Amino acid sequence: MKKFILTAFLSVFALIAFAAGEAEIKFEKTSHDFGSFPESEKVTCTFKFTNTGDNLLVIHQAIASCGCTVPQYSKEPIKPGESGQIVVTYNGAGKFPGHFKKSITIRTNAKQEIVRLYIEGDMVGK
Repeated sequence: MKKFILTAFLSVFALIAFAAGEAEIKFEKTSHDFGSFPESEKVTCTFKFTNTGDNLLVIHQAIASCGCTVPQYSKEPIKPGESGQIVVTYNGAGKFPGHFKKSITIRTNAKQEIVRLYIEGDMVGK
């Protein structure tokens, strides 16, 4: 009898978890090339995404590979079918001129928990 109750409980729990669904994040693009720009200029790009899943999407973290790159995002959950954006600013003032490539690691509650975005460009010195 105990096994039956335990099995029934686990089955109901599994059905509830399955019915809740998962969030899914789909980006329009995952990389951006700024091209050539002067060292004195901050450059910004926007990565747009949609929650294509059937549960709320929560972005837990957006971590840049260095301090010269700053990602900004909404802390509010994104409903299924709705869109959001991550705005990334690169400030290379005082850094080495030339080509760069930086990554931004996005951690979410989505089916694919980690997504990496990339920015690159050629910063021209003063």
